[in-house]
Amino acid sequence: MTARTSRTPEGQRRTCQWAGGGSPQYAAYHDLEWGVPVHDDAVLFEFLTLEGAQAGLSWSTILDKREDYRKAFAGFDVTKVARFDKRRIERLMLNPGIVRNRLKIESTVTNARAFRKVQKDFGSFDAYLWPFVGSRPLQHRFAAMADVPAKTELSDALSKDLKKRGFRFVGSTICYAFMQAVGMVNDHEVGCFRHREVKQLGNKS
Repeated sequence: MTARTSRTPEGQRRTCQWAGGGSPQYAAYHDLEWGVPVHDDAVLFEFLTLEGAQAGLSWSTILDKREDYRKAFAGFDVTKVARFDKRRIERLMLNPGIVRNRLKIESTVTNARAFRKVQKDFGSFDAYLWPFVGSRPLQHRFAAMADVPAKTELSDALSKDLKKRGFRFVGSTICYAFMQAVGMVNDHEVGCFRHREVKQLGNKS
């Protein structure tokens, strides 16, 4: 897919400040994925994994490793990842394409097992997740990214509940970044061309 421009010369569409001046891959993520409502469990598991992997790192670093993560974690097939054993984890520790942090790798397997339990209890992870925002995306109107919170009472609640269910690397800040990524909240700057587009997608979800 070709990304829309993330530059802002006169006559071109304005974008969120964080997406401007980055790599084409970074711009494509902003233009095509960030804030779009996600209801596919495999994609939800992918973003939960990637947001946890990002802790202490830049999002651009994780995006650069995204395809390697997909290969390393069985295309984010949660059932397969839940079956990873110690030997598989040791192999992942030797994989230069992912963040070789043992706690993060082990937490992905732990989270896959917890994710499967949620699916069993609720029918899908999607059915569990979206009621936290009333099953519709929250539409914010932030003028600049400096106005966007790092966490909220809702991300606090989600974090607390996920931890209770056995998830790891799901602190409130990670949960809020996850909520932004999967479109539970629309945090595009109000002047960004994607704000209105993502809002329209939210109204249809």
